[in-house]
Amino acid sequence: MTVIGYGTLGAQQKLEPVSFDREPLRAGEIEIDITFCGVCHSDIHQCADDWENTVWPCVPGHEIVGTVARIGDGVSKFAIGDTVGVGCMVNSCQVCAACIAGEEQYCSGPKSATFTYNGPKLPNGSDSYGGYSDSITVREEFVVSIPAVIEPAKAAPILCAGVTIYSPMKHFGLKQGQTLGVAGIGGLGHMAVQIGKAMGATVVAFTTSADKVDAIMALGAHKVVVMDDAAAVEAATQSLDMMIDTIPYPHDLADYLGFMKPGSTLLVVGNMMQFEAFNPGPMVFNRISVAGSLIGGVADTREVLDLCAEHGIGPEIKMIDIADINDAFDRIKNNDVRFRHVIDMASLKAERQASGPDRMYLEAPTRGDVVNRKPA
Repeated sequence: MTVIGYGTLGAQQKLEPVSFDREPLRAGEIEIDITFCGVCHSDIHQCADDWENTVWPCVPGHEIVGTVARIGDGVSKFAIGDTVGVGCMVNSCQVCAACIAGEEQYCSGPKSATFTYNGPKLPNGSDSYGGYSDSITVREEFVVSIPAVIEPAKAAPILCAGVTIYSPMKHFGLKQGQTLGVAGIGGLGHMAVQIGKAMGATVVAFTTSADKVDAIMALGAHKVVVMDDAAAVEAATQSLDMMIDTIPYPHDLADYLGFMKPGSTLLVVGNMMQFEAFNPGPMVFNRISVAGSLIGGVADTREVLDLCAEHGIGPEIKMIDIADINDAFDRIKNNDVRFRHVIDMASLKAERQASGPDRMYLEAPTRGDVVNRKPA
């Protein structure tokens, strides 16, 4: 099946129109006609090779919502016409302890999880292409239903941003009545504010942008601390039971350790590059845990969708056409957006219908075999 989309061949190149052939539909798989795809900050990092692990060509996109177009033999949970979503993964071994626990992102199989784009977590020379395209085929186990009360376009960012902050809050035991700090109020952070509040926490947002205060309060934050307000910073000292740090670039972790209560946990989800050197004394003397968390499993993805549906929460989005993706990347890098871009894939379909621009043809991706599938 020939698919069209947008991708790049190198870190210094813009995204451009591409086409490629996806592998045929197999037993246990679902073909999805993509209607919306969120633009995640990790798409920018991956296209720039900021994490030094990018597999080229790179066709990003792992916040995918669409309609089931075809189903393979043995598919039982979905039917043609269903509105469904795909997050950051499309495959895993399904039989290791992590997969059985519903934490496929930590799969210990031969390739670990296969990401929706950029291939297996343990590289093996193959590549996968994501949702900046008009169609994707995924094994049934990695497809989720979108609750009818959530607008499909708003559901897309929940599939990465939503579960990336929900999963560690759940795993590290955020309790009702505790105080949750959120550092960095962008794509991840603005979902953390809403989801933390829905989980019963008192939410304190930390930002370097004073002009965001009103918008952050409108999201449901109980308090906003602007980091250059010395009095507000002092008042927040040792006030947090948990903090989720969503800042996507290197920064000084010491700036945030002082907000943590003794015995609290600071969760890192945004930065996979490095931190500035810091004095660990406050962390040691106050038994503060600093922990990391990677996206979330399929079970947690279903849970966070249900939580958002129950509480009527979702991302603030700005719809764009696929042809505007490079401008969107620039705006995100310049911190000139609140809070999440979502691509309307009708614009890509219009390119196909009109023959569109000249497209670079890419080698075919692979999503891996449908291994260890459980009987229906």
